[in-house]
Amino acid sequence: MNYAGDLAPAQAWEKLSQGAVLLDVRTEGEWAHIGVPDLSSLGAAPVFIQWTLADGSPNATFAAELAAAVPAGRPLVLLCRSGARSIAAAQAATAAGYTAFNVLEGFEGEPDGHGERTVNGWKNRQLPWK
Repeated sequence: MNYAGDLAPAQAWEKLSQGAVLLDVRTEGEWAHIGVPDLSSLGAAPVFIQWTLADGSPNATFAAELAAAVPAGRPLVLLCRSGARSIAAAQAATAAGYTAFNVLEGFEGEPDGHGERTVNGWKNRQLPWK
């Protein structure tokens, strides 16, 4: 494992309440149409940097955007739709000098037998979102 580790959504919330930064690496379309984590009760806001662009290509400026948005030394909690892209992003953030954790299950979680994402994840675990 080339990053700090995996966290269940509740563990991620705890890490955020201790001052970690939530980095949502989904696409702009996902943020706009599916929703975003709401950290207002913690007096914080997520940082949004796409890991892959809408066309599926890698975001070549990911590391530069991260360095501009989050001071070195702040721990990161990375989130994507299901917990897959955020692993790769956590590895890149770690290579850039951050302590980076991946959120297992992601924002939407796994699909159920009908393909709906209702099984687990940030939203389905009733963590704040809008």
